[in-house]
Amino acid sequence: MTIALSIIIPTLNEEDVLNRTLTQLQHKNNCEVIVVDGGSSDTTWALAQKAGCKIIASPKGRGRQMNLGAAEAKGEVLLFLHADTLLPEEFPTLILDTVSRPTVAAGAFSLAIDSPSKSLAAIAYLANLRSRFLHLPYGDQALFTSRNMFKAIGGFPEMEIMEDFVFMRKIKKEGKIIILPDCATTSARRWQNMGIVRTTLINQLIVCGYSLGVAPGILARWYRRMHGVGKHCQ
Repeated sequence: MTIALSIIIPTLNEEDVLNRTLTQLQHKNNCEVIVVDGGSSDTTWALAQKAGCKIIASPKGRGRQMNLGAAEAKGEVLLFLHADTLLPEEFPTLILDTVSRPTVAAGAFSLAIDSPSKSLAAIAYLANLRSRFLHLPYGDQALFTSRNMFKAIGGFPEMEIMEDFVFMRKIKKEGKIIILPDCATTSARRWQNMGIVRTTLINQLIVCGYSLGVAPGILARWYRRMHGVGKHCQ
């Protein structure tokens, strides 16, 4: 079977959300799903096995995990998907059509948050304005690019936090970044666990700290301390 699209999912203790995501991805033509696990202690590995995915063991760290998955991928186009994020049903066609445009370096989906909360809808709306205006989508928008482009920029930086931000900033120099109007729907668990206002403020603090030159290792410690060290803290 020819594989056009490789879907790479970094995981760490994602048993609560992974099965739903993998169920949506099954039986998509010309696609492979690669789960790169950072040392889960729950049933994440077993769920990936049951779904028939390729599974790779990795040290913890999204950047490292996604790079390992890309190295094993057979597709000419790579999609980096969070374990708690669902895509539109026609996502393979949308992605392949976008990457085939000659001036496009990468793409992502618009953001939706899986909640009826008007406050979270407003956060998603503002995130979409930011990503379209700055052409810098974040990882929860399901980033995708060609294998050749991924190799050309050296993949993801293997840093403790902000790897998606740095990756897209590098790739932006190589061509257009397209934000599709179709939505990637991510879990509301981050906002539900910590509260909408606190989670938003923490996220903005981390971005501002990085922009001011604070080392990623220090930012990661701030992030863990403010969130509390829990099983979803990756």
